Amino acid sequence: MSTPLNTEPVSPKATPLPPLPSEDPLTPAQWKTLFTITDAIIPAIKPMSTVKAQTEIAVTDTGYSTAVSKLRALTPKDDPDAKAAAKEYLDDYASKDPAFRLELQRVFAMYMPHNQRKELRMLLNVLNTRAGSLALTGYITLISEQPAHIRESIIQGWAGARLGPLRQLRRSLTILSKQAWIKTSLSLRRVIGAPRVPVGMKPGKGFDYEFIQIPPGDKPEVIETDVIIVGSGCGGGVSAKNLADAGYRVLVVEKAHHWTPDHFPMAEVSGWHHLFMNGSFLTADDSSVNVVAGQSWGGGGTVNWSASLQTQGYVRREWAARGLPFFTSAEFQECLDRVCDRMGVSTEHIRHNRSNEMLLNGARKLGWSHKPVPQNTGKSQHYCGYCTFGCGSCEKQGPAVSFLPDAARAGAKFIEGFHAEKIMFSDQGGKKVAAGVLGTWTSRDINGGVSGAPLTRRKVLIKAKRVIVSAGTMQSPLLLLRSSLKNPQIGRNLYLHPVTVLGAVHKEEIRPWEGGILTSVVSEYENLDGKGHGVKLEATNMVPSAWLMWLDWKSGLQYKLDAARLKHMAGYISIVRDRDTGRVYADPVDGRVRFQYSTSKFDKQHILEGIIALAKTQYVEGAQEIFTVMPGMAPFIRSPTAPSADGINDAAFQAWLNDVRTHGFPTPESVFVSAHQMGSCRMSALEKDGVVDAEGKVWGTAGLYVADASVFPSASGVNPMVTNMAISDWVSRGIARGLEESARL
Repeated sequence: MSTPLNTEPVSPKATPLPPLPSEDPLTPAQWKTLFTITDAIIPAIKPMSTVKAQTEIAVTDTGYSTAVSKLRALTPKDDPDAKAAAKEYLDDYASKDPAFRLELQRVFAMYMPHNQRKELRMLLNVLNTRAGSLALTGYITLISEQPAHIRESIIQGWAGARLGPLRQLRRSLTILSKQAWIKTSLSLRRVIGAPRVPVGMKPGKGFDYEFIQIPPGDKPEVIETDVIIVGSGCGGGVSAKNLADAGYRVLVVEKAHHWTPDHFPMAEVSGWHHLFMNGSFLTADDSSVNVVAGQSWGGGGTVNWSASLQTQGYVRREWAARGLPFFTSAEFQECLDRVCDRMGVSTEHIRHNRSNEMLLNGARKLGWSHKPVPQNTGKSQHYCGYCTFGCGSCEKQGPAVSFLPDAARAGAKFIEGFHAEKIMFSDQGGKKVAAGVLGTWTSRDINGGVSGAPLTRRKVLIKAKRVIVSAGTMQSPLLLLRSSLKNPQIGRNLYLHPVTVLGAVHKEEIRPWEGGILTSVVSEYENLDGKGHGVKLEATNMVPSAWLMWLDWKSGLQYKLDAARLKHMAGYISIVRDRDTGRVYADPVDGRVRFQYSTSKFDKQHILEGIIALAKTQYVEGAQEIFTVMPGMAPFIRSPTAPSADGINDAAFQAWLNDVRTHGFPTPESVFVSAHQMGSCRMSALEKDGVVDAEGKVWGTAGLYVADASVFPSASGVNPMVTNMAISDWVSRGIARGLEESARL
C-alpha cells in the first residue's frame, strides 16, 4: 500500500555551521590563483557576441542558443521562466557565490590534512612564478592572468599529462570544485528540479533526549557509572540498550552533537559537515580512496541507506574457520534476528524507485541472481532518497530512533560533544584493568547550537567498571593507541568495500532522488574467485552533491549540460568484498585520523567486472547513454539503428565493453569511495592475530571491550550495519553476564 503524500510544506530547521578558524589557510595570492582555476572548471558561459570579461568562456551564438534550448527542455515545467533559468545557470561560475568561497575555505582550513594543505600551498606558489607556470601549464604567463578559455585548455591538457601527479591534480581540483559548487549553487538546483526535501515527507517526532551538562570548572569533572560506551552508533546503541535493560548504570558519550529530526534532512551544504567525519573529506594517503563515515548522534545509522542485509553463510564459515565458532552458532543467528526484529526489518513494504526497479529488472532479463534489500523501516514504506542527511520522518529505525531511546527508557544517560581522549587503567598484578575514560566536553553555544563559541569546555573523567569502545573503525583504534596500548595489530586489517560508480541516461524521467536509495541488490558476481571475493551491484545515493561530482569534466559547458540531465540519470555502484587491506593511524602532527589504503589489482579486477555487469543491466533497460567514471573512458552512446533483438550482443556495445575492460583504472588518477569501514580492531582466536578476543575484550586488558564494525575478522561482503549490531549484541550481553557474576562474587 502506498503511503499517502503529505500536502503540508516541510521546511527543516536551519543548521548553521561552526565558525571558521581565525587563520586563513591560504594567502590572497594563493586564493586568487585557486579561484581562477575553479572558475575555469565551473565557468560563466556567454555567447561570443556579448563576451566582455576574461573570466567568461565564449561559445558561438548558435552554440549558446542550442545550450539554452537544451536547458529549457530540462528545467521543471512549473518554472515560470525556464529560459531565464537556463541563462542564469550558464552565467553562474564557481566563485561568484560567497558560499562557494566559504565552502572551500572550510575544507582547506578544517579538514585537509596538514601535509596535503602544505602541498596545495606549494603548488599554488609554483603556479604564481613564471618558471613554475611554464613547467606546469606550458605558458610563461601566470594561469591567474590567462583568459578563461586558456585556463580551461590547461586543465583539459592535464588529463593527458605524462606526469601522473598532474593527472591526479586535475582529478582532485575538478572534484573539489564540482562538489563545492553543487552544494552551493542555487541556479543548478533550479534547473535540475530536485526538491529540498523528499516529496510527501511526513515529519516525525523524535525521542526527547536529556544530555548531561557539565558546570564550568578548572579541575576535571568526575562522573561515576557502571559502563561507559564511547560512541552512539550501531554498536554503541545496541550495547547501551542491553546493559541498561540488565539494570546497570550506562553512560553513552558521543563526540558529535544531537540534531532533532525537525532539522532533517539537512541541506547538502551543511549536512556533509555536521553528520560526517571530517566533513566527509577523509582521503587515503595516496588520495586514491575517499572514506565517507558517519559522525553524528546515532553514528552511521543516522546517515546510512536503510540496507539491512544479514551476514552471509560463506562469510560466517570463513570467520568460524579462524577459530571463532560463534559465527556459525545458533546464537549468532539469534543476535541477527533480534536486532532486525527491533528495527522492523522487512522487504514487505518496499516500493522501488525507477533506479532500483531497473536494476532488478535488468538482472532478471539477464538471468542473474537478484533480490530486494531488507529495510530497517519499522515494517512500513519509506520512500525517501534523502536519508543520508538524516531522516526527518523518523521512519528509518537507526540507533537514535530505536536502541538509544530504549536505553534511555531503561535508565541510560548521555553526553554529547564529548571527545574521548584516552582510556584510564589501573594496574592489578601487572595487568591493565580499564577504570574509565578521560576526555573533553564541549558545550553548545549560547543559542543552543554549534555555530558560535561554546559556553563551556572542560575536562571530564568518567570512572566505570567496564569500558566499551564503539567509536567506529576509523576512530576506535586511535582511542586505543592514545591509551598507550602497544598491540601492533591495532589499526591494521582495514577493509573498506571500495566502490566505483556507473551511470546511465534514459529518455524517461527517472527522478533518481526519489524513493529508497538502496532497495535492490544483484549477487551474481559476489564470488568471482571461488573464495567469497567479488562484487555486489547496488543502486546509489543520487542527491546532487553525492552524484554529480563524479560526472566526467570535459569542459565547463559540457559539464553544465551533463549535470542538468540528472533527472534522466540512474546511478549504481560496483561494491567489492575486498581481500586486501590497509591501516588506520594517527596523524603525527595533530592526531587526526589518517589511513593507508590502495585498492589492490586483485580487487580492482572484481570492481571492473561489476562495472561491466552494471552496464549490461542498463543496456537491456534501454539506456541511451552509459558512462563510467574511469578517467579518460568515453561513454557508450546507443545507436538508434541498433537491432533490438541483439540485446547485449549489439556489436558496438560489446566493443565498448572490451574497451572498458582494456582501459581499466589508470593510476594515479582513478579514485574509489568507501562507505563501509571494517576490521581495524580485528577479532581473533589468538592474541597475536588481532585486537579483541571472541568476547570482544581487548587482548591483554580487563574490563575493556570493542563493539563496532572494527572487530570484523574480514570484510562482511554486505552493508555492515546488521552484522555490527549482532556482534555488539553478543558482546554486550556477555559483559552484562560478567558484571552480574562479579557482583555475585
